[in-house]
Amino acid sequence: MSVQSDHGSTTPDPGQQPRLVDLEPEITAVVRGVVPLEELRTFFDGAFGALGRVLYRQQVPPRSAAFGLHHGGPGEKLNLEVGFVTGRAVRPEDGVVTGELPGGRVARVTHHGGFDGLGESWERLAVWIEAQGLRGGADRWEVYVTRPTPDMDPRDLRTELNWPIAD
Repeated sequence: MSVQSDHGSTTPDPGQQPRLVDLEPEITAVVRGVVPLEELRTFFDGAFGALGRVLYRQQVPPRSAAFGLHHGGPGEKLNLEVGFVTGRAVRPEDGVVTGELPGGRVARVTHHGGFDGLGESWERLAVWIEAQGLRGGADRWEVYVTRPTPDMDPRDLRTELNWPIAD
């Protein structure tokens, strides 16, 4: 078992093997929404634009890569928060509010490749959690270790998947 204490890890897991980590809760700046799948990209783009403007105006530097925190399981609409770890609260502005990434035991794996393969990696993590005799919680989050750009090869993307373990 590997234990780390930061949500913003930017080192891909070379073995791509799931592991357990112990995390402290982290204060975040987020935009919240219940978003239909077909509007996900638009929501992320708008949220990150608002986050950039608000964090700049309030002089609150991000302390992590961007993340998406999913509340509940997948469906036709996703209940999510997107944002950054900030380490301190922000003043609510333009849809940006203070949030929190949970602490405790978390199952983690790094997905290598495009976003279209994330479902398979989440499923692999779910199988691993069950094989350990554990149960995943209702919420989970992705950390977008590699910032996507229009001209990049999707195979170069790295996304850290985090699934809190239910007690």
